[in-house]
Amino acid sequence: MTTRSSRSRAACLLAIASVALASCGGGGGGGDNATSARADGARDRHAEGATRAATISLADANRLAQQATFGPNEAMVADIQARGAAAWLKAQMELKTSRYTSGGDDSIDRHRDTKGAFCDTPPHDQEPDCWVRYRTPEPLREDFFRNATTQDDQVHQRAALALQHIFVISSVTILRTYGLRNYFNGLMDNALGNYRDVLRTVAMSPVMGDYLNNVNNDKAAPNENFAREQLQLFSLGPCKLEMDGTLTGGSCQPVYDNDMVREYAYAMTGWTFPPGGGDYRTCRLPGSNCQFYTGDMVVVPSFHDTNARTLLSGVTVPAGSTAPQALELVLDSIMAHPNIGPFVAYRMIQHFVTSNPSKEYVTRVATAFDKGRYSSDGVPFGNGTKGNLRAVIAAVLLDPEARSSAYASSTKGFLRDPIMFFTGTLRGLNGKSDGRNMGDWGEILHEDIFSPPSVFDFYLPSYPVAGTDLVGPQFGIHNANSALDRLNFLNFLLFDGGAKAIKKDPNSLGTQIDDTAFLSSADDPDALVDRLSLVAFGHVLPTVSRQPVIDAVGYWNEANAKNEWRHKRVFTAAYLVYGSPNYEVQR
Repeated sequence: MTTRSSRSRAACLLAIASVALASCGGGGGGGDNATSARADGARDRHAEGATRAATISLADANRLAQQATFGPNEAMVADIQARGAAAWLKAQMELKTSRYTSGGDDSIDRHRDTKGAFCDTPPHDQEPDCWVRYRTPEPLREDFFRNATTQDDQVHQRAALALQHIFVISSVTILRTYGLRNYFNGLMDNALGNYRDVLRTVAMSPVMGDYLNNVNNDKAAPNENFAREQLQLFSLGPCKLEMDGTLTGGSCQPVYDNDMVREYAYAMTGWTFPPGGGDYRTCRLPGSNCQFYTGDMVVVPSFHDTNARTLLSGVTVPAGSTAPQALELVLDSIMAHPNIGPFVAYRMIQHFVTSNPSKEYVTRVATAFDKGRYSSDGVPFGNGTKGNLRAVIAAVLLDPEARSSAYASSTKGFLRDPIMFFTGTLRGLNGKSDGRNMGDWGEILHEDIFSPPSVFDFYLPSYPVAGTDLVGPQFGIHNANSALDRLNFLNFLLFDGGAKAIKKDPNSLGTQIDDTAFLSSADDPDALVDRLSLVAFGHVLPTVSRQPVIDAVGYWNEANAKNEWRHKRVFTAAYLVYGSPNYEVQR
């Protein structure tokens, strides 16, 4: 994926700036008074559209963009400055929602395999890449990166990704593109809705039903898989929590035991695939439908347990209840449990802002979950119904711990996971992607979107940072090799030109940056490095790091690079800025 010469260039650049990058780990504005003065000057020079009367500073606007979107660019930061944090967030939530649209339809599961496999029979045997379009996540990966790098509804997409990290399914098991598309569109549709609706959508999804064995779940011997994860991973967690997210009594007191899980499993029996499937091999159980992922699961009364069931929160499923009635009572019991507010609050804070929030921060967001309402600077969010996700996300992003640089310490923020590293670099450098080569890079860095290895996702929210009492979820897939592979990705994107668009496809974007806007700063290495630093992380590099990077950028000139020297200066500055610890760790 990267050539020998490009790897050599990368190694050379890394050697030039090794001292600089080793000292880039500070947060905030870092550095001395001279550095701060340079930052002020750089802000004035390069914040497009921003004025001295802007509502919030460039650094604050950049920080919000880092937390709330797939990555800031100069235009977005200027927009946040002009609007203010709360008004910008409100406007984001009102934008039209991106969706997944690519890939084959559900005809693959309507196919009756009597004359051959689906892609081997007309007309599908004439379709190029038939198996890719119908059985893999590749078309959805294209949509994901296209939306993340080019669409405006950034907060909505990030909220959907947060839910995707909680309500996990995987293309490793679900081998139907249209089914994956339906499931993830369901999360997108509810990402700014109500958490109860998310729980219902997931519980009724035939894709989740298939993934966690709840489809065709029979009262005679109910499978407990979905019921267990519904409680442990999707809503409450295994241990009783205080409102601030800490363990009740200081140690794990179980929320449920296996008998309770079994009660939920019985209550959730009685569902099968929607009608429409044609493969008899997937519907051999009498009364069940064949595999089909369009629509919600439907009831098979003979599968459903009708005995009384005792659930959490004092909720009982009366004897004789139907499967839909039992489902609503299951949701009642979960939404009424005191764990759900702090559980969702903690997960959302970890996704958007910091892996290690304070107890007070968790309490404030959990309160917004319970009240279904939040307000900042006179801007209201939510409708007053418990579980309103607009209120929750606003509480996460507009909280003082998210907005004040005083909280940007060495214990706050998080390591950018590969997905956010990819999209943030592309967006900051005015790039775009339709997913070309991104599956390969996802595999290399252990986070291939839509293909987590298990229901526990790519990494655990409780993954410990060695030698500390902190957690760092993203460190669960990070090591010395992946650190170098991140630099290889930058090398691919910058010096190797990324992945070109496919000429015969008018909708193809490839995976490429556009350095045009930055060429005007290339004559002055100081200005170029500062400008890219402000885009990447909202402040200039500390003095000890900044000068070696400037020296490396200034190496290129007309004598050694002919007409390409300005481009090479931009590429070098971007490589060293986006490859620095200042960027790798989002504060």
